[in-house]
Amino acid sequence: MTELVLPWLAGASRRKRWLVGVSGGLDSMAMLHLLLDAGFGDLVVCHLNHGLRGKESDGDARFVKRVGEKMGCAVEVGRVDLKALSGESGESLETAGRNARHVFFEECSRKHRCKRLLLAHHADDQAETVLWNLMRGSATCRGMRESVDLKMGRRLIHVERPLLSVRKSELEDWMRSRNFKWREDASNAVSDVVRNRLRNEALPLLSEIAKRDVVPMLARAAASGEAWSEMMEWALEKADVMDPQGRLHVKALQILPDALATYAFAGFLRASGVGGISAALLETCVGLLDVSGPHSVNLPGGRRLRRKEGRIFLAPDQAGLAFRGGTETGS
Repeated sequence: MTELVLPWLAGASRRKRWLVGVSGGLDSMAMLHLLLDAGFGDLVVCHLNHGLRGKESDGDARFVKRVGEKMGCAVEVGRVDLKALSGESGESLETAGRNARHVFFEECSRKHRCKRLLLAHHADDQAETVLWNLMRGSATCRGMRESVDLKMGRRLIHVERPLLSVRKSELEDWMRSRNFKWREDASNAVSDVVRNRLRNEALPLLSEIAKRDVVPMLARAAASGEAWSEMMEWALEKADVMDPQGRLHVKALQILPDALATYAFAGFLRASGVGGISAALLETCVGLLDVSGPHSVNLPGGRRLRRKEGRIFLAPDQAGLAFRGGTETGS
């Protein structure tokens, strides 16, 4: 019988309560079964129905609820009209979906008094994230972190990704060896969004060109990017660029190398929940350090970054959180 060894399980507390993001698909169902097999006894299964596939989406929700309750877990099922949300906000379905999930997880976190969330991203997801970040002009091969604090709504939630070192094929073999069920999302096979095209077209093509599987290569690149990020965050902490109110300190940033100042702005914006951060936007934000220039920058989502009295902050009152944690995409 196929066995899976998850290093994360060795140091994780089985007594604490954990929120678990479960879509009903292979990855999240495998994570749920692995957690229960490992003796985690206080799990809150959290499922958000995006309403994109009609009866299929409703079937996913019923499946997750039935399995979760059968396993003795608390179950929270939410529903949103993602197409309507995307139309109202002007965001892509992917971005609107991520934001909706964050709001849902925040609600679950408050209801169950738990700030710990488990997500089922795996090694193949990590490869997609690295490739997408590079395509967007990231300075490093940044991927998702196994352990990270993320701002969801107005709440800081600690996120763990136990499967980040595991291939999807390994999860499927493990699930099949135990005859565990999951729901297939047919839309994942359709290359109509960036993630699907990376998964279905770009990664297979890169592997064909390289004549070897590129997913492990991209995972190693992510590990290198993580080490680089840790070094930058250490330097920013020593530079003391944040004031006690969570605002950026202009004078402290002005003496930093451009790359470090740019990283500071990127971390600040992501930790504050700002999406759609591009290299061009960061360059404009760094321009706020020139006190003779404009004192504000418009941000995606109708928000604004402002400089006043030697401090930079999100207007009117959306201050950033600590740098560690808000530096990734793919949640």
